[in-house]
Amino acid sequence: MSLPPGPRTPGPVNLARFVHRPLDALLDWHARYGDVFSVRLTGFGVGVYVADPDEIKRLFTGDQSDLLAGQANAILSPILGPRSVLVLDGAEHLRQRKLLLPPFHGDHLAAMRGLIADAAAREFAGWTPGRRLVVRDRMRALTFDVIARVVFGVGDPARIERLRHALVRVIDGSSVALLGPLRTDLGPWSPGGRFRARMEAADALLHEEIALRRAAPDLDERGDVLSLLLRARDEEGRPMSDGEVRDELMTMLAAGHETTATALAFAVELLWRDPAALERVRERIAGDGGDAILDSVAKETLRLRPVIDAAQRTLTAPRTVGGHELPAGIRVYPGIALVQRRPNLYPEPDAFRPERFLDGRAPAYGWLPFGGGIRRCIGAALAQMELVEVLRIAIPALDLRLVRDAPDPVVLRGITVVPRHGVPVEVTRVRSAAHGRAPAVSAG
Repeated sequence: MSLPPGPRTPGPVNLARFVHRPLDALLDWHARYGDVFSVRLTGFGVGVYVADPDEIKRLFTGDQSDLLAGQANAILSPILGPRSVLVLDGAEHLRQRKLLLPPFHGDHLAAMRGLIADAAAREFAGWTPGRRLVVRDRMRALTFDVIARVVFGVGDPARIERLRHALVRVIDGSSVALLGPLRTDLGPWSPGGRFRARMEAADALLHEEIALRRAAPDLDERGDVLSLLLRARDEEGRPMSDGEVRDELMTMLAAGHETTATALAFAVELLWRDPAALERVRERIAGDGGDAILDSVAKETLRLRPVIDAAQRTLTAPRTVGGHELPAGIRVYPGIALVQRRPNLYPEPDAFRPERFLDGRAPAYGWLPFGGGIRRCIGAALAQMELVEVLRIAIPALDLRLVRDAPDPVVLRGITVVPRHGVPVEVTRVRSAAHGRAPAVSAG
């Protein structure tokens, strides 16, 4: 068995480069070594990246018995828990997925639109002229507000803030959880000890919410995700245990607000660095409400700046990928960031051109920010709707000045791709949020 070609530099060097500039590193390796290449990354071993859409289709469809995504995601289990849908495989994964799907489709999803718009309006009401802020930080607060109301049905700002504070402390300390040796609890002042204390605090709040909801007299009438999960039954009539509910809540809270907040920060960066594109979007919003163009902005943002650079699969048996016979145990990475920059799929692939998605279609297995196949993100539709509805309010209402002259460097934090500085801006003008017409107030 021969691994595909790839960089010969040592694993620590590759890892440092990947963490410092993940997209640049991947695109450079792709240009040098082709659509299937291998990279040694310290702490992760040798991984094989795949950038060909046909090969990715073969990995996402058909028999998945020799491709374990849950095992590849096991590094997340110290945070998400052992029963999270992200770390399960086989029949257990399918059971959890079926139980989780209903709240994120149909009428339940449509009912969330107004909630998102209300949360965005509350957030942007505080963006006054002359104020400097970091977009990603503010979007983290906004998207957590949304996900807390969607998942818990909680409207009390104090409870939302208490949950947000506990979860953000866990997420911001996630590098400890991802690096096994640091996770060892050597006392309250050690990294492992601090992480354990943060996890215990977050878990206590989650179990408190579960207990309160189980005891709620109106449980059967409530439409929030927690209530739906507590009422859900699998094909054998079994409910989810408190442990299962806790792990899925943590998964939704962590994945459902952090990633969307990052995508919104990237959207602001891309739009406000392209005044012509920004003006075209404003005109479309004023003219027809902007549904098509805002959906296109969301898709183009996720194409150029996918928050997750690649999906993950671990081989349980030898498998031929791109003409290479790969051994069991190796990780294969369908390269989301790579396939979405292919010039044969996207002319001028490095350019921000939302209009390329105006027909509503994306290339099959060429636009994969939410993964694909039976592991595609359950909350994909909610995340896309949230991007559209937040931008629908922000774009007509706000004039912003990007504080940094150069684009924010893209770096790796935990397992996600983020703008290093969070996209700092200064608010220069605030228009009517309803119509985006004459300026209401402006700086200076």
